[in-house]
Formats: sequence, C-alpha cells, structure tokens
Amino acid sequence: MAQKKKKTKRRKLTPIVRLLCLVMIGLSCFMLYQVGTEVLTTVRLSRELDQVKEKLQEVQDENMYLLEEQEKLQDPDYVENYARGNYMLSKDEEQIFYFPEDSDK
Repeated sequence: MAQKKKKTKRRKLTPIVRLLCLVMIGLSCFMLYQVGTEVLTTVRLSRELDQVKEKLQEVQDENMYLLEEQEKLQDPDYVENYARGNYMLSKDEEQIFYFPEDSDK
C-alpha cells in the first residue's frame, strides 16, 4: 500500500482580506498609542496635583499663622513685649544689657 501524502490546502488570502487585516493592525496600533499617551498624561497630572496640594497646604498654614499674628497684634501688651524683645526698645530710665551667648553649649 502506498501511502498517500496528505496535502493540506492552504487558503490564500484575497487582497481585500489582506487589506482589511492591515487596516485592523494599523487601527490597533493607533489605539494603543492613544491609550499610552492618555496614561502618561494622567500620571503627569496626578503628580502635578499632588504638588499643588502640598503648596496649598503650605499657603493655608502660613495664612493661619498670619491670622494668629494679626489677632495678637491687637493686644497692646503683646505689641510692647514684641517691640522690646525684637527691637531692643526700653522703657524710660531702663537700661538694656547684652550678654554674649555661651559657645560651649
């Protein structure tokens, strides 16, 4: 018995099917590119949002401090002590002595 070789018939793609396959591959690549750019943009904007939130918190903290200082400056005793401590102002007939700081500490 002679063994017959089985021939597998390979269907040849028609030019229209080839063109459709190429178009589908092209569209797939384009869509993947678009998704990639959107992901990168989202990551960049997320980082920028985190930085802006940090800056906002700093500004809010500074604003709170300044509001507290404004409230304190309404008190004449605080203003007097602040001026005497920071600007070396003295009362009448009061002397101010400067002591050098210890460098051993």
